[in-house]
Amino acid sequence: MTVRMPAEWERHERSWMAWPIAPYTLGETEAEADEARLTWASVANAVVAHEPLTMLVPSEAVAIARRHLDPAVEILEASLDDAWFRDIGPTFVDRDGELVGVDWTFNGWGAQDWAAWGHDSLAARRALESAGIARDDSRMVNEGGGIHVDGRGTVLVTETVQLDPGRNPGWSHEEVEAELARTLGVTNVIWLPRGLTRDSQRFGTRGHVDLLASFVPDGRVLFHDQRDPAHPDHEVSALLRETLSAATDAEGRPLELVAVPAPATLTDDEGYVDYSYLNHYVLNGAVIACGFGDANDAQAVEILQDAYPGREVVALDARPLFARGGGIHCITQQQPALGADA
Repeated sequence: MTVRMPAEWERHERSWMAWPIAPYTLGETEAEADEARLTWASVANAVVAHEPLTMLVPSEAVAIARRHLDPAVEILEASLDDAWFRDIGPTFVDRDGELVGVDWTFNGWGAQDWAAWGHDSLAARRALESAGIARDDSRMVNEGGGIHVDGRGTVLVTETVQLDPGRNPGWSHEEVEAELARTLGVTNVIWLPRGLTRDSQRFGTRGHVDLLASFVPDGRVLFHDQRDPAHPDHEVSALLRETLSAATDAEGRPLELVAVPAPATLTDDEGYVDYSYLNHYVLNGAVIACGFGDANDAQAVEILQDAYPGREVVALDARPLFARGGGIHCITQQQPALGADA
């Protein structure tokens, strides 16, 4: 049996998202709730301009979601705890020419005390059943934001996610790699040492890779480069560069690295930020990029335009997402198109 997770830049059948519903995501005031809804909707409406999009929405929120969303967005009613569909949704793979959704075990990013996951742990199943797509249940606790593939046999992960005692207690590198090989078809696992500082704190994911690094179609690797020694992620970037410089792809070739400068903004009201241009979403004909109202936004857009030639780069204000614990990549998930038209 041949298994392959297509790279994100390969053609999509559609995208998937989930509507913000939880108090943690919506905030404590109606103004904060409006900000969350407008931000999720801005991403959804940008995506559906390029490809079909299905949004999971709890029944009690359908009316308000409809007021914000482009009519082209398909709504699927589903109970939710939160709205980070990259993490709670399925990871789609090609298994002998059949589209299959990997349903990772989800436990609130390592059973964190602030998280709820009774509904979210069933979100992948709901999506797959509605779409008539076969499901592959994985016993490994994992999230879509914790993996990134090049579509050619290599996956990026972090030591602090898949080997997190709150996720997979007692698992070894070899056990994780075996499950990634079984589910994604990868033959080469690159272990990054840790995540960004804020993402490693109480309300973070403990180190998702989609803030750190990403492959691009020509085989290069973009990585988050915090150049200001005043920010603790300056050290994280040095570790990233060192690890990736020593790594090879599945064919044994050294990786060509592209440093993507971190935003010049270092802090917000909560401390050091984990703003990252790596948390972009690649879809049919476009890249939805994170903007931060920052001096480095324009340079990041230029890098993304070079990395994804022929695609329109659309930058959206991602600060409301990062204030709630994630970014544009975290709330989206691609369903690849298989077959002759892909």
